Amino acid sequence: MAETLTTLKTRRSCRAYKPDHVEQEKLDAILEAGTYAATGMGKQSPIILVVKDPEVREKLAKINAGVLGMEIDPFYGAPELLVVLANKEIPTYVYDGSLVMGNLMNAAADLGVSSCWVHRAKEEFEGEEGKAILKSLGIEGDYEGIGNLILGYAEKPAGAAAPRKASYVYSV
Repeated sequence: MAETLTTLKTRRSCRAYKPDHVEQEKLDAILEAGTYAATGMGKQSPIILVVKDPEVREKLAKINAGVLGMEIDPFYGAPELLVVLANKEIPTYVYDGSLVMGNLMNAAADLGVSSCWVHRAKEEFEGEEGKAILKSLGIEGDYEGIGNLILGYAEKPAGAAAPRKASYVYSV
């Protein structure tokens, strides 16, 4: 089987991470893969925010957990956090950002890095705190959070994939 198909079939979301940071070379390759995601009419509406600052990470975690009404670490202790946002002025922005997330996750898996898409990025950047973070970075425009991607090395091996449902594909 082609390596790409093996990666797609074996990638799993991870919710327990070792504290080890992802090597910069691998992180750069994952980010590059994200920039090559297909976008509507090639408009490239998404941006990827690499969160290195612990204070910013903590703010985002607090906002994210607040959406759930819980006091938890929604990022599962993962050492790396990426946030994909997309320009709402482009009609395909949600799809574009979702494809970026997919590319990031699959590239990470190919490089032996575990990941998990954590939702509620939309809510993180709808409020004043999230908007202030973007403004402090010089990011202007009408951006919506598409997803948070946590990265790192898994505490334990991933489980097997659930069987695919019989009604996944229909032919006409």
